[in-house]
Amino acid sequence: MDSGRAVLLIADIGGYTDYMSSHRMSLAHAEVNTGRMLERMIDAAPGFDLIEIEGDAAFLSLHVDEGETDASIPEILDAAVAMHRAFHLERQYVTANLCPCKGCRGAADLKLKFVAHVGEVAIQTIRDRIKLVGIDVIQVHRMLKNPVDIPEYVLLSEELYRTGHDSVTAPVREVSPDLEGFGTVRAYFVDVGDLEETPQPLPSPSWPKRIGQTFAAVGPGLPYMLGMRDTRRAASAQ
Repeated sequence: MDSGRAVLLIADIGGYTDYMSSHRMSLAHAEVNTGRMLERMIDAAPGFDLIEIEGDAAFLSLHVDEGETDASIPEILDAAVAMHRAFHLERQYVTANLCPCKGCRGAADLKLKFVAHVGEVAIQTIRDRIKLVGIDVIQVHRMLKNPVDIPEYVLLSEELYRTGHDSVTAPVREVSPDLEGFGTVRAYFVDVGDLEETPQPLPSPSWPKRIGQTFAAVGPGLPYMLGMRDTRRAASAQ
């Protein structure tokens, strides 16, 4: 088992629980649509390593050398902006398709938030899959439960923020979440919308694109409707 220092980043889709419907067709389409949104997000952050898909969230990491953590904050914020835009573009494609089910229409209510931390991790490789373990891995996951009062944000742990706070040009607010097993800690967050200096409007899907997106939900959703594949919700509950 190797060890090292890493930036830990979780991109979490907010509103996922309400989005997943008990109706079989809606649930099947929601599963397919969520997978597509996660794929687009991950592709938008090529500098980070994907460690695991955790239900409605992507857990990523970035190796850092001692003393170089300050360079990581701009990379985190740039990745958050790119992933946020990719998520919303794919979400728009989903809601523009011609399927009226909740799994397609309800995607409009989904949001994206990020939490980030830096620390020491142990690296396990099991059957060619990399897994990170350690107290800092636990902390970044606990940070998902916090008192931030806006729907889309990047929340940085105090350990990470202190290494390069001068590189955060957007308005920053402090919160003090009470993390299970860690007690009350300090953390700092920015609105994702404030990170993009010149935000560009998302392109509107054309009719051929809308038709294509409809088939993209219907076809891949059949295995879930027929019970041939487990849903992400069922898998994440285990």
